[in-house]
Amino acid sequence: MAPGSRPMAPGSSPPVSPSRYRQRAQDAPEGRVSGRAAPSTLLLLLAYLAYLILGTGVFWMLESPAAHDSSERFQRDKWALLRNFTCLDGPALDSLIRGIIQAYQNGDVILGNTTSMGRWEFVGSFFFSVSTITTIGYGNLSPSTMAARLFCIFFALVGIPLNLVVLNRLGHLMQQGVHRCARKLGGTWKDPAKARWLAGSSALLSGLLLFLLLPPLLFCHMEGWSYVEGIYFAFITLSTVGFGDYVIGESPLPMSPGHLLCARPWG
Repeated sequence: MAPGSRPMAPGSSPPVSPSRYRQRAQDAPEGRVSGRAAPSTLLLLLAYLAYLILGTGVFWMLESPAAHDSSERFQRDKWALLRNFTCLDGPALDSLIRGIIQAYQNGDVILGNTTSMGRWEFVGSFFFSVSTITTIGYGNLSPSTMAARLFCIFFALVGIPLNLVVLNRLGHLMQQGVHRCARKLGGTWKDPAKARWLAGSSALLSGLLLFLLLPPLLFCHMEGWSYVEGIYFAFITLSTVGFGDYVIGESPLPMSPGHLLCARPWG
């Protein structure tokens, strides 16, 4: 027995050094680790699938009746138009509707007596470029020529990482500003924790006001939307979801098939 060492009790095992613990951890079979990780991954996937099913059910329950009513109303207006304009048959009207939809998707402005490409001028092209590299993708405008589509691929491949770098840099600068304010307030109040809380809360409130609560006021004035619609558009834009149902500069106008033709019957 070494000098100064304590005698072991009968039946006890010798102590294990930290190096032996590390060696045992390295020698442990990987099956145990993967066996513990597999159930957690499976639960995560099941929770993800359940969340998707929940969203599907809620959207189905909320939107299906409105979509059914809209479809029935459109069919009623369509058959009323055919009864009033006897010289126009069903296939001709369907062809006209498809042409109007295609023109809208191509960016043509066909309201009134003029036809223009207002959405593909400088402002519209700039708006499309911004929505592309920010991955918002409203879907209200898309390139129709093969050259523009190919350019869009390379433009997005470079622009999306560049946008992420710019956002990361801006976030870093904002974080530095918050930390600087927290240090100044902490030195004044002699309470760094309270200063950090106040600086963070002020930054969060400023972001909400600047990006989510104040822009809807401008949308209400410029686009004629309600304040709730403005908040909805701001959130869908900031989250880069971009459904495209609300887009600035394109206020949706209610239109039935009867508005597609002039007010008097042909002939």
